Amino acid sequence: MPYLSGDLRSWSSRIARGAAVLIVVAVVSGALYQNVLLARDRRANPMPGQLIDVGGYRMHIYCAGQGSPPVILDSGQGDSYISWRKVQPEIAKFVSVCSYDRVGLGYSEPSPRPSTSRVFAEELHELLDAAGVAPPYILVAHSFGGFNVRLFASRYRSETAGMVLVDSGHPDQPKRMPQQLRMNAEFVRQGKLLQFTEPIGIPRLLGDCGDSAAIRAAECTFNHMRESTTELEMVGESANEVGAAGDLGDMALIVISHDTSQRRPDLPEELDRTRNQVWAQMQQELSHLSTNGTLVIAKGSGHDVQNQRPEIVIEAVHNVVNRAREKSASPERDRDQKR
Repeated sequence: MPYLSGDLRSWSSRIARGAAVLIVVAVVSGALYQNVLLARDRRANPMPGQLIDVGGYRMHIYCAGQGSPPVILDSGQGDSYISWRKVQPEIAKFVSVCSYDRVGLGYSEPSPRPSTSRVFAEELHELLDAAGVAPPYILVAHSFGGFNVRLFASRYRSETAGMVLVDSGHPDQPKRMPQQLRMNAEFVRQGKLLQFTEPIGIPRLLGDCGDSAAIRAAECTFNHMRESTTELEMVGESANEVGAAGDLGDMALIVISHDTSQRRPDLPEELDRTRNQVWAQMQQELSHLSTNGTLVIAKGSGHDVQNQRPEIVIEAVHNVVNRAREKSASPERDRDQKR
């Protein structure tokens, strides 16, 4: 018996060591797979624009076109600059336009500051100043980005000439949307799972890193997934910050809503109906933030209007740019008439 027991212990030890070796091999292989393919994607899709130091960390900004007032594009939660790839080239045909990555996302470096909309607005202001992009700005934002630009406009009102909100979040959204669709701990857990398995290539292997090499080059990184999850965790605080921001006066404003007559087949009919009713009401309220606000419905489009109906976003931006230019020219005309 003592001999047999020792033999069993020996085999158990060998199996344990073998399992440990297999785990190490799998982890190393996964890390190599992730790093090699990320490098390949980035060689094929080099970062446009530049990295600008904003006080100890660098942020990515990409500007194109000419003319003022410059248009600034702010992406939705967890999205990089590339979410505007169908919109920015067309806007650049009639005015200067800049997209950028919030800290930690895309090509921007992480920041030690809290991931809330108030901080994002301050960091965007610092970035534009450091990059030499002169105000006043037309702010265009999708989804969560709407929180950031509203706080930007509240804090830097004289530097904001107009705004386009693309299916923007509403500060009451965490309270008013159906319970089943609110951001919760499960969303955060899923984000953290992606974050901690990214270094060994699991999200890439499972197809969770985007549908193109350009998206993977910008977003299939540990920093991007970590910051995306952190934004989710802090969305309630960001909503509270925006709720206290106030209105936009008579600023030129266009609010674009997705088509709330369309159903989401993955949801029960009654839940989907309630979701659409609440969303439609919140978008209507956003259009009333300014006495010069307009609501546009993007027929046939879901939440990602800038990708599904980019022409609607482009037209809205053109409209607000023209209104801002006319307003800017009015005082000059008045002065000329007085002379």
